[in-house]
Amino acid sequence: MKPIFLIVLLMDMTLAVRSQSVGDVVKQQAGEGVKTGAAVATEQTANNVSNRLLNKLFNKKPKSGKVDSAKAAAVAAPAAAGTPGGAPPAGGLGTYSKFDFVPGDKILVVEDFNAGAIGDFPDKWNTNSTGEIQGIQGSDGKWLSVTKRGIFLPEFINSLPDNFTLQLDLLCSDNIVYGSGNFGVSFDVIPNASKQFAQLGRGVSRNEAAFWFQPVARGGLSSTRYELFADDVQTMNNEVQEADWITGSAQKRLVKLSFWRQRQRLRVYMNEEKVWDIPRAFESGKNYNTVLFRLSDDILQNGHYLFGNIRLAVGAPDTRSKLLTEGRFSTTGILFDVNSASVKGESYGALKDIADVLKENTTLRLNIVGHTDSDGDAAVNLSLSQKRAAAVKEALVREFGIDAGRLQTDGKGATQPVAPNTTPTGKAQNRRVEFIKV
Repeated sequence: MKPIFLIVLLMDMTLAVRSQSVGDVVKQQAGEGVKTGAAVATEQTANNVSNRLLNKLFNKKPKSGKVDSAKAAAVAAPAAAGTPGGAPPAGGLGTYSKFDFVPGDKILVVEDFNAGAIGDFPDKWNTNSTGEIQGIQGSDGKWLSVTKRGIFLPEFINSLPDNFTLQLDLLCSDNIVYGSGNFGVSFDVIPNASKQFAQLGRGVSRNEAAFWFQPVARGGLSSTRYELFADDVQTMNNEVQEADWITGSAQKRLVKLSFWRQRQRLRVYMNEEKVWDIPRAFESGKNYNTVLFRLSDDILQNGHYLFGNIRLAVGAPDTRSKLLTEGRFSTTGILFDVNSASVKGESYGALKDIADVLKENTTLRLNIVGHTDSDGDAAVNLSLSQKRAAAVKEALVREFGIDAGRLQTDGKGATQPVAPNTTPTGKAQNRRVEFIKV
């Protein structure tokens, strides 16, 4: 009878694990992370999470899911089985054929939350609410998980150039329901942000461009809306439905948000789709100096949002001028899969910028040089940089029709850093592709 009883018991335990919501399992795993200090699963599909728990029941040692995110141009979880919601649309560069976003050429801020401990609110941030750092299996990068209405201020961002780009990855759990709070990103004028960020409209004049995102809207689609304010007066607003960020889709719970300011104009993208292009999003003459991340209300039924891989850079690069007059152009906007030479789709805008210069100047020849940061083995870094340079050449030839004879490639690994490899921002600056006139 004992063997039969044991089998029945294990079957009941298996069903119990699989019947849990992802949100409940996340809580258990996050608690474990606080104890162990390890990066824990944050938002996997129910089957993969339950398999992990069952492995523990049988004392099986799980296979290592650790990846070297420093070799990735972004910290978002890789598009592999068991990662939360997959990555932004797969399908190569063709998926992003209308993506005209070009990241700024000088990185000012990279925030991957790696400096903080699992379960803690991050240092150098402030809030009038609460939140905690969580990890994702398969990625060294960490995320800030938020569930309660409030404002989340990165105190290290205290200036916004007239031309800048801001990128971040945003995850939603699969149990968020209609009526839960919207996730927001706003650009504000706050004289003393660290003390006044929670007083907008109540002692501090509201001058802001605020953008809100909701993964559960009427009709099963997500929605995005914006509100513009000048001296506490709302000057413009709008709302549309989108299909890029949906809690009910395992493939669409992760979205990449991209913001591109050019003086008063602001473009906003969800993955490859441009959802807003507002000519007068920023008031002329006002000093926008603050970025706020926000929840409009509590998240219902134990749901949560997680955001990370935040990257702020200065303005639109002058690719044409730098290539033709200076003979050299470097970009961190060409991204690759983790530890791979596979070019990510969101690199399309940066590649198209290069291709346009080549098409307009038919005698121009370029040497494409790959660079990495110093993490890991030097020989591996050198080989990876060479392969990535070759992949960029292939993309320019295949996607844009550039003559392969006009392009040569090389890789320098980590031997030519442009910034110290001691901070996330410095490492991100060193992970770059350089184009040199020959």
